[in-house]
Amino acid sequence: MNFIQDLPVPENLLYIIGGVFALLAIATIIVALMRHGKAPEVHLELWLRVKSWWYMISIFTFAIAINRTLSIVFLGLLSFLALKEYLSMIPTRRADRRVLFWAYIAIPIQYYWVYAGWYGMFIIFIPIWVFLFLPFRMVLKGETDGFLRAIGTLNWGLMMTVFSLSHAAYLLVLPETALSTDAPVFDKNGAALLFLLVLLTQFNDVAQYVWGRLIGGPKIIPKVSPGKTWAGFLGGIFSTALLSVAISPFLSPMSLLMAGLAGALISFAGFIGDVTISAIKRDLGVKDTGNTIPGHGGLLDRLDSLTYSAPIFFHFLRYFYY
Repeated sequence: MNFIQDLPVPENLLYIIGGVFALLAIATIIVALMRHGKAPEVHLELWLRVKSWWYMISIFTFAIAINRTLSIVFLGLLSFLALKEYLSMIPTRRADRRVLFWAYIAIPIQYYWVYAGWYGMFIIFIPIWVFLFLPFRMVLKGETDGFLRAIGTLNWGLMMTVFSLSHAAYLLVLPETALSTDAPVFDKNGAALLFLLVLLTQFNDVAQYVWGRLIGGPKIIPKVSPGKTWAGFLGGIFSTALLSVAISPFLSPMSLLMAGLAGALISFAGFIGDVTISAIKRDLGVKDTGNTIPGHGGLLDRLDSLTYSAPIFFHFLRYFYY
């Protein structure tokens, strides 16, 4: 019996995953050579980043390749940790501590809609029902001082860390829950779509950084993110669109033209997500959202781009293909 054919992920996805690990191995060798014979602190942050990438890619690949239920639980856990990290940065009122319980309860419920493939509840649960319930629950506490700031902070955090990120999880069930009877079901496996989204989003972050460092030039939003340049922004869009054209036909039903468009959209959305979190950090006076990932900062420092690219890519696919 063919081992590759027996795995629960498409064969094409396995080859792409293998290519990603090969590139990571090359990057590891290059950084090791750069540090060879030099003081331990030289390129230390770069070395920590590469080591963390090994852990992140390995865990993510395992989670999406073994079982779809495990994948959804894993992504739900990421939403929980992201919301927890977000709330740890934001000053909260003592009166709202019990209300936070209901915010966390919304996470497993939202991801249950994903698991069930119930698009109607998935798309309205947090933006409508949770949005309306949490202020009501706060009002019952009778504390009006700082009310608007507290409810705005909490609802926005839920939208970003739970609702937006859950779109990535819904990609796992999207091919099987398509309303259209002639929708293309790509091996009836959404793991390839999810991997494509995450790969393009994270690649865009790296591409924008590399292009920005290589070319430099005018800053795009200096007051928010001084390191972001127009060269990095445009170079990231071009590079991500190109990569999307190269690999999307193996992982999705998209044509080359649509793959290029999807890559450009993911790049643009990822940039907005990145600078949005940067604006929050500047407002709070912190460098990173946490210290969970060595060399990278907090979990939100890695998921910031995905909070925007996930819903954009999901609805792009659903509108044109599913």
